[in-house]
Amino acid sequence: MRPFAILFVLVAAGWADVSEEEDVLVLKKSNFDEALQAHPDILVEFYAPWCGHCKALAPEFAKAAGMLKAEGSSIRLGKVDATEEIELAQEYGVRGYPTIKFFKGGEKESPKEYSAGRQADDMVNWLKKRTGPSVATLNEVTEVESMIADNDVVVVGFFKDAASDGAKIYQRAADAVDEIPFAMTSSDAVFSKFEVSEDSVVLFKKFDEGKNTFDGELTKEKLLAFITANQLPLVIEFTEQTAPKIFGGEIKSHILMFLPKGAADFKDKMTEFKKAAEGFKGRILYIFIDSDLDDNQRILEFFGLKKDECPAIRLITLEEDMTKYRPDSNAITAEGITAFCNQFLDGKLKPHLMSQDIPEDWDKNPVKVLVGKNFEEVAFDPKKNVFVEFYAPWCGHCKQLTPIWEQLAEKYKDSDDTIVAKMDSTANEIDSVKVHSFPTLKFFPAGDERKVIDYNGERTIEGFTRFLESSGKEGGALEGEDDDDIEDLEDPEGSDVEDRHTEL
Repeated sequence: MRPFAILFVLVAAGWADVSEEEDVLVLKKSNFDEALQAHPDILVEFYAPWCGHCKALAPEFAKAAGMLKAEGSSIRLGKVDATEEIELAQEYGVRGYPTIKFFKGGEKESPKEYSAGRQADDMVNWLKKRTGPSVATLNEVTEVESMIADNDVVVVGFFKDAASDGAKIYQRAADAVDEIPFAMTSSDAVFSKFEVSEDSVVLFKKFDEGKNTFDGELTKEKLLAFITANQLPLVIEFTEQTAPKIFGGEIKSHILMFLPKGAADFKDKMTEFKKAAEGFKGRILYIFIDSDLDDNQRILEFFGLKKDECPAIRLITLEEDMTKYRPDSNAITAEGITAFCNQFLDGKLKPHLMSQDIPEDWDKNPVKVLVGKNFEEVAFDPKKNVFVEFYAPWCGHCKQLTPIWEQLAEKYKDSDDTIVAKMDSTANEIDSVKVHSFPTLKFFPAGDERKVIDYNGERTIEGFTRFLESSGKEGGALEGEDDDDIEDLEDPEGSDVEDRHTEL
């Protein structure tokens, strides 16, 4: 670095009034630019003090900051209280908590979205790959042993010639993976230590088999598929820390076992579940959910389950639209689960759609009550204009909307062609409409076209009235035209962000 540049950094560091909490920089609008000058590479968390996800992340975020600081790394971690620094949060498009962005090289215009897990090792590995070479060259046995010991998953390329075609393919695969450290060696001593006799790629891990050796034609695509299939445990427990790995991975078909961890037969059922998982590596992700944990109750609710109905098995696809499947039997055996998964992969399963029974008084009050079993008949009645609120009982925004929605229904209760209705989307599902956030408001205009119009206007009597009187033109958009959903987050009542489904 030139002397002038060194001086500039030192002066900039003196300008920045940046305090630290547990090795994490406390960033504000007033010190943000100076902090980027003093520390060009910063991973920044925009958080809300009330956010449960942020609270769960905090110790891991601080741990990662401490690890980097202890190593003497120039990479720093910082945090912004987005509820206090509103202008700064708006500048970077923060719409959910936590939002994590990486500012590299002092550039503030287009930070990189953080895309790996929420454990300290995940963050450190991701940052090192973003700021350094994607493959570390290691030619000492102790270096490789240390790397394997320090990480849950490591990929090592054994190549006698580091300039060979195979080594170049390995490099390209490493460039495409952020969350796992990669190393390469040409050392005879390292080959011998790990009993490798020819060019090879080995994935070392601290679970299941301990390691996996790539077999077959070496291409970038096949190597990435190999890593995807082996980088996670055969069965992964759903927790706040593992959620990003589960939802952010390439495998979008997930089978879930809901089971109390304290159950007397827990080990037996886990053994059966894991045995079934062996045949679906890289195709279906096997996930265990402790059904006794309070933090997991929303997930049970999302699948229409109660604690006393567990153990239970469910399968879900996390493509553009989430689709759920339920086995015919509640028995947890390797044979039964294997057959269930094969039926799914063969396209022989029908989606499982939840529905409550139709209440006897569903149409007694101004706001009509819809469930899965009467939705089609009411919403797609060609003679009726039907305005539906899809809600969740726990949603704070839904509760705030209730008196306005009831007032709207009262206004139209004597109308011959307009119905105001609601449906609990945590207990009822319909194939024709997908609900991703709460509350979701959709309008089903009269006619045979089966149109669905999303309501995007203000949530007031005046806004709703203009929308209905204009037949859905003022404040609406045809379904799919406006999919600008905000990030998934935990939301207390009264906050200024949308409630969403848990991402399972």
